[in-house]
Formats: sequence, structure tokens, C-alpha cells
Amino acid sequence: MTQVIAHRGASKAFPENTLAAFRGAAAMGADMVELDVRATADGYLVIHHDAQLPDGRVIYDLHARELPSEVPDLAAAIEACGDMAVNVEVKNSRQDPDFDNERTVAGDVARFVADRSIYDQVLVSSFDVGSIERVRIVDRTVPTAWLTMVIPDAAAVAAGLVGNGHRALHPYDPLVDAALVEACHELGLEVNVWTVDEPARMEELIGFGVDGICTNVPDVLLAVLGRS
Repeated sequence: MTQVIAHRGASKAFPENTLAAFRGAAAMGADMVELDVRATADGYLVIHHDAQLPDGRVIYDLHARELPSEVPDLAAAIEACGDMAVNVEVKNSRQDPDFDNERTVAGDVARFVADRSIYDQVLVSSFDVGSIERVRIVDRTVPTAWLTMVIPDAAAVAAGLVGNGHRALHPYDPLVDAALVEACHELGLEVNVWTVDEPARMEELIGFGVDGICTNVPDVLLAVLGRS
């Protein structure tokens, strides 16, 4: 059964990456929430997609107490997600002002999962391969996934991820066809696709057998799956 992954929570109905969006996704019946994690100057893990706040201030330059009230920390976000699984995306782009070559946030997320023994609830992903590798260095038990917009060779990518102990591939929707899903599944690698809001495409991906679809409209995907 394809899982419903609420992108930044139920982000069409609520402000993204907020406690309201996570609770809204749970109320709709989503299986999982995808959220974005960054770090503050004083080392708090907080939920925000962009490196900067809307007013231009860089999150990494601020202490947690300086953040707007609508920006939750990771602990509060996990609590708001209730029984849902959580895909924690570690943001660490070389184009962002908070890029960290040491992958500190990834390591802190791994320790956060271990300290709370929530291995079965959390999947850690990133576009930055170094970040998911850092997670596995800190704690190989934490499940990891690679986010990508480019797949030159599906079989080679799948084999590489499995060989390095990762659990899932998170490809950009236009990259996904039946052959990609088959290549991943042959090696036991999950495929969670992002970000899909059109019902017709949802149906096509479900037909391919993808493991999860990340969407801004989890209620729409639930209806396509006949679970609304």
C-alpha cells in the first residue's frame, strides 16, 4: 500500500512546517509527515525550509528564543505528529549561508532519534549525501534516504544506496517510471516520490507500486487511494 506523506505537513490547508500543519495531516489520516530541520546559533534543531526567515534573518545566526513562535523545534514537531511516521529532511545545501561541511545537524538528528529510541518512527533524508552518511556514522540503526533530482543510472544508484545501508530513494516526480521503481524494489530499496498534487499522476505512481507519495494535499491522495 502506497503511504501518504504530508509535505511539510498538510501544507495546502495550513502554514507549512508548523504544528498546525502536522496536526492537520494527522487529522486527515496521513501516514507520514515530511519536515525540514535546521540548527540555530545555540544548537537547537528547528523546523524551517529556508535558511532565512521571511524577514531575511538567517536562522543559524539566531538563538532559538529569537525565532518567531510559529517555528517549532524538532521535539515539538515530533510530538505534534502523534502516531504518524516522520521524514526528517536535513537541510544542508552549499548554496545556503548555513552550509556545514561537518554535517553537524545530521549528527544531532541521529542522536535525537537514538536518545528517544524512535527508530521505527523517523526516516532521515537529505539531498546532501554527506549528511545521510553522517547519520549512519553516528548511529547505523537510524533509517536514511537520499533525495535527488538526478538519476543517471537507476540500477547503479539503487545498488549504491543499498550497499551503503540506506533504506530509501526519494526521487523528484518527473524522474519516476515503472523501471526505476522495479530497479529499486529488486534490491529492497523503498521509493518515496516528491512532490505530487495531481490525482492522475498519483494514480499512475500507485500503479508503479511506489512506497510513498509526498504531497501538499494528503486529503486528495487519501481519496485517490480510497481511504478518505
